[in-house]
Amino acid sequence: MQVALLLYCMDMRANDITGKRQPFRVYSASTLGAAIRHYRNALGISQKELAARAGIPRNYVNALENGLETEQLKRTIAVLRELGVRMTLDREDW
Repeated sequence: MQVALLLYCMDMRANDITGKRQPFRVYSASTLGAAIRHYRNALGISQKELAARAGIPRNYVNALENGLETEQLKRTIAVLRELGVRMTLDREDW
């Protein structure tokens, strides 16, 4: 988990230093949560507003941002690891 958080910090630093958009690499529930929080804050919206837009409870958004590892997420990350691939999040450009 510490390695994943370090990678997240490195991604954030790259965004700050270069001014160039860098994708978030997702290795765990905590790095996914950090990415969700980052993009939500970039939009300037609250957890409540994000939840309403997504049609999910606010406490679920909070749990995601805090790195709660749901069974579905745990399974998804396990499958990705076995395939030797990673999930990367980036702002849409369309």
